[in-house]
Amino acid sequence: MAGDGKTAGVSLYEKSIRSVVMRVEYINPFVEAAFNVLKEVLQCEVKRGDLYLKSTTMSIMGVAALVGLAGDVEGRVLFDMTKDTSLKIVSAMNGETFTQLDEMAKATIQELANMITAQAVTKLHDLGFKFDLTPPALFSGENMEISNHEVEALIVPMDLASNGKIEINVAIREKA
Repeated sequence: MAGDGKTAGVSLYEKSIRSVVMRVEYINPFVEAAFNVLKEVLQCEVKRGDLYLKSTTMSIMGVAALVGLAGDVEGRVLFDMTKDTSLKIVSAMNGETFTQLDEMAKATIQELANMITAQAVTKLHDLGFKFDLTPPALFSGENMEISNHEVEALIVPMDLASNGKIEINVAIREKA
């Protein structure tokens, strides 16, 4: 019956739960890849925080690498961090101290996003998912927001010990 919160015998709540479970299937390869890559390149302890859901508009911490996905699934993965965290990551990856987010620093953060995404995509392809990626785009600045009107984002914070924190922000859905 129309307006009763049911769709073809399935409640909206059940559809929402199934959607979250489905997206966790997509997010796990990104979380595992981020954990492995960050631990390797930073040579520090990496701790995963609890997964949580963000909807609609959210603030970006200051530096974010964004990778778009299209194919069986569509959406994006955002690697979000503060400028200070990005400079610590860049310094560790390049073996020298960076104090500004210059072109080399930006390219390094984009390469980090490539490394994580490549590992995750390999796992997803092994699971039978087929999709293409956009090259990472880097955004930096204050007072930035990202909006997801059609899909909620699953967020996994990662504590990088003295290097700060990065959030893996995944907004993916199966193509309609």
